[in-house]
Amino acid sequence: MRSILFQIVAAFFEITGCFAFWAWLRLGQSALWVLPGAVSLVAFALVLTRVDSAAAGRAFAAYGGVYITASLVWLWTVERQTPDRWDIAGAAICLIGAAVILLGPRATAG
Repeated sequence: MRSILFQIVAAFFEITGCFAFWAWLRLGQSALWVLPGAVSLVAFALVLTRVDSAAAGRAFAAYGGVYITASLVWLWTVERQTPDRWDIAGAAICLIGAAVILLGPRATAG
């Protein structure tokens, strides 16, 4: 359960950081947006290391499903665009994949 919470918090920081750069480069906002964006991306990296996984690649792969879902929440709440059924179906598939990767039984070395 803690891993899922860390992934959700990491997604918030990553999306916020990336959006700061988007605002600067695509929406014509001040370059000053880069500073909080960079801080947010550092926070994302630090929080993601707290996910309970012996392998970074597995933690990052499982995080992908959470990130996709969080991005659609951002689309809906911040950008005021409603995700369509294909967005929701895709996110559901990704979350199922993330759960399999993160929670699946692992063979023990022996």
